[in-house]
Amino acid sequence: MKKFSLSGSRVFSSFAGTVLLAAGLSASVPARADGNAEPFTPLSEPGSAGLGAVARVGPSPYREGGSRHDVLPLYLFEGEQVFLDANRAGVKLLNGGDQRLDLFVAQRIEGFPSDRLPASLTGMAMRDSGIDLGLSWRYRQPWGNVQAEFLHDAGNTSKGNELRLGYSYDWRSGPWRLSPSLSVALRDARLNNYYYGVRGSEAAAGRPAYAPGAGINTTLGLYGSYDLSQRWRLLAGLSATVLDGKIKDSPIVQKRVLPGVYVGAAYDFGGHEPEWAKEGSPTWFKLLYGKATDDGCHLLKIVTAQCLSTASVNATSIAGVQVGKTFLENVNGWPLDFVGYVGLTHHHERGLQRNGVQLDLFMKAFYSGFPWSDRVKTRLGLGAGVSAAQRSPYVEASSQAANGKPTSRLLQYLDPTLDLSLGDLIGSRALKDTYIGFGVSHRSGIFGASRLLGNVNGGSNYLYTYIESAL
Repeated sequence: MKKFSLSGSRVFSSFAGTVLLAAGLSASVPARADGNAEPFTPLSEPGSAGLGAVARVGPSPYREGGSRHDVLPLYLFEGEQVFLDANRAGVKLLNGGDQRLDLFVAQRIEGFPSDRLPASLTGMAMRDSGIDLGLSWRYRQPWGNVQAEFLHDAGNTSKGNELRLGYSYDWRSGPWRLSPSLSVALRDARLNNYYYGVRGSEAAAGRPAYAPGAGINTTLGLYGSYDLSQRWRLLAGLSATVLDGKIKDSPIVQKRVLPGVYVGAAYDFGGHEPEWAKEGSPTWFKLLYGKATDDGCHLLKIVTAQCLSTASVNATSIAGVQVGKTFLENVNGWPLDFVGYVGLTHHHERGLQRNGVQLDLFMKAFYSGFPWSDRVKTRLGLGAGVSAAQRSPYVEASSQAANGKPTSRLLQYLDPTLDLSLGDLIGSRALKDTYIGFGVSHRSGIFGASRLLGNVNGGSNYLYTYIESAL
C-alpha cells in the first residue's frame, strides 16, 4: 500500500498545488442532491487532467423553488499525491491497489438560491453554500466499492457534520461504463437545522419556527459514460435522494424525493507531470486595477465588445494581486497552458459602504496559438473558480436590494483576459515573460449560469488592466 510521503520543497509544492486545484471545484460542479459530484471523474491515467461540462436538471427542495437548470464546467486532475474530483480537492494519505484514504476540501452544494429567492423563503436569513473538510476511505473489490467519509463544516457556515456510507459497482463493456450506487448520509442537527429549519425570528404566517434535528438522507444513483474516442467521453446520470421525514416536515420544504438528471462531456488530456511539481517551475505574480461597470453591462456584452465603459454614477473600484502556478504546459502539443491562481482583491467603495476584500481561487486556461505570437506573444485566458467576499460589494448589494433579492458572499468567479508580452513589444528578452493586458473580474450566483447571458441577478463585473510576470 502506497503511503503519503513528501520532503522539503515538495511538501510546500504539493500543499500549494492542492489549494490551487481547489480553485476549480467550488463553483464549477454540478449540484447533486447529496452534494457529491464524484461520479463525474472520468480520468483514465494517473497524472492525467481533464476538462468538461455537465448540465443538471432537478427540482429545488424548497417550497415554490421550482426547477434548477445548471450548466457548469468540470475541472479534473489525478496526480500521484493530490487530486481534483469535480467538487473536491485533496491529498491521498494512502493509495494502494484496493484501498485509498483521502483528506480533502469540498463545496457543500446546498443552500437557498442566491439568484431567485422563492416567496416561501422571503424574510429568512440567507443559507449559504459551505466549505467542508473531510476524510474519505474507499475499499475496491471485484464485487463492488465500499466508501465511508466524514465531513465537517470548515467555513463555520452551518457548524454541522455529516457521515456518508456508500456502495457502488463499476460495470464496463467496450466504450461503455455504468456505475449504480447507493449511499446514506447521517446528518447532525446543526446541519439540518441550518439548511431546512426556521428560526424563531423568521417565523411568519404559514411558516412556524421549526428545527428538524438530526436525520438520514438516502440517495440512489446510476451514472455512466461512453468513450467517443481515446480522449472524449459523454457523461450521463440519474439520481434520486429521499430526504429524512423530519426534513420533509419543515414548512419550507415541499418535496421529499429529489430526482436529478445529468448530461455532459469531458476531454481527458492524458498523463502529464504537473509543471508546479518540477524544479524551477515559475510562479506568476499579477497586479490589477479596475472599475465597476453599470448593472446592465453584463459579461456577454463585455466579451463581445458591446459594452466597455465603467460606471459613471457610484463608481467603485478594485485593486488586487494574484499568484499562480502552472499546472500543464503545451497540452498535447497545443499552445494551451493551465495555471491555478489564488487572488486577493480590495474593494474601494468610495464611502457608499465599508470597504472589503475578496479571496478568489480559480483555474485558468491560456491559449497563445495566434499567427503573430512568434513576434508578439498574445494570450487569451479564461479562468473559472470561486470568490469569497468579506462582504458583498456595493454594486452587488445595491443591485440586489433594488430587486428585493438577497446577496451572497460566496459566488462563482470568472476571469477572461487578453494580454501581450511586454518584452516582445519593446524588444527586451528580460521581459519576455511579463505581460500587460486587460480583463474582467466577474462574480455571479453559484447556480446562476444564465447570468453569463445577463438573465440572472446576483453578481458584478469590473473591467481591469494588469501587469503579470513569471518569477
